[in-house]
Amino acid sequence: MEIKVLGPGCPNCQKMEELARKAIKEIGVDVKVEKITDIAEIMKYTMSTPGLVVGGKLKHSGKPLPTLEKVKALIKEEIR
Repeated sequence: MEIKVLGPGCPNCQKMEELARKAIKEIGVDVKVEKITDIAEIMKYTMSTPGLVVGGKLKHSGKPLPTLEKVKALIKEEIR
């Protein structure tokens, strides 16, 4: 499984990446986190950033950002 953080690099996109990395660390899973900044690639999933793709599925896009607990829950949904 892989996690993609979608966004051009704005502060919210950076925060989403931090949340994703912290969530996988706290869950204790070994998952690759990939930062996607290419607009064409982002638009394959959503037009609103930041976005979070877990296991190929768009789990969040746009603002407000989810909480750390919500990000952990989104990731756990795809681990099962």
